[in-house]
Amino acid sequence: MTEPAPTYDEFSLFHENAEEAGLPFDGPPVVRRESVEVAPGRRVSALVWGEGPPELVLVHGGGQNAHTWDTVALALDRPLLAVDLPGHGHSDWPQDSAWLDTSSMADDVAQVVGRFAPDARAVVGMSLGGATSIALATRHPHLVHRLLLVDITPGVDGDKTSDIAAFLSGPETFATFDEILDRTVQFNPTRSVSSLRRGVLHNSVQLPDGTWAWRHQVGRPAADTGLHVERADFQALWDALGAIAVPVLLVRGSRSPVVDDDDVAEFHRRRPRDAVIVVEDAGHSIQGDKPVELASIITEFVASD
Repeated sequence: MTEPAPTYDEFSLFHENAEEAGLPFDGPPVVRRESVEVAPGRRVSALVWGEGPPELVLVHGGGQNAHTWDTVALALDRPLLAVDLPGHGHSDWPQDSAWLDTSSMADDVAQVVGRFAPDARAVVGMSLGGATSIALATRHPHLVHRLLLVDITPGVDGDKTSDIAAFLSGPETFATFDEILDRTVQFNPTRSVSSLRRGVLHNSVQLPDGTWAWRHQVGRPAADTGLHVERADFQALWDALGAIAVPVLLVRGSRSPVVDDDDVAEFHRRRPRDAVIVVEDAGHSIQGDKPVELASIITEFVASD
């Protein structure tokens, strides 16, 4: 007998995030979904947290979506904007399949930030979102007053992201929800199954034939065959990073291979006045492994204005 599909309401799971992180939960937070048409017939979506003008902008990594920041947002307890990158979450794919073009993605993100968070005090970018945020600070500097990079530098390459590429290069569809969850658990052995199930609910969709797929796999141009993380080359962003006129903070996961000691040395060479913080027992997705700690780092970084 086939198991029924899990019920999903993207705003119904915040109590789980709070409970797992030991955060107080007095009721559902104020969160709404918005979108901006960034090109004819193509929209980029985002979650707007709180009732006041967003003080922060959060940009997720490749293969993720805005909900990766849910626990961080709950811990921060301040108005913020969490963006779905093009081709991710509820955002449409660029039809030229140029989603790894950080300049194009930054231009899309800029339209969303300009609409909902033009005066945000900081942009926080993780992995692909961090590379995009470097481009955002370069191309649209009026929107980036401080930049916090979560486990990413322009020194990233295929070897450092081989585990990520292996995960993202899995099947295009899965027969059941349990299959897509099992694969996620296999690649994230240090995370709780409950947190991973929540993440998969946010990041997958059931297709009309009953199978399941990642949201970033749905609606991509037919000529495209995947996310191609292993082909990303961000080396040119070193010069851009060095030229950013606002404070930059690099936060590194102690268990992550994505940022190594050479990257940190190059970061310090390019930005001798800026700091690097290591989060112990965190992997690449620090927002998932140590969300409360990351929220504290963000709060202190913004308070240092």
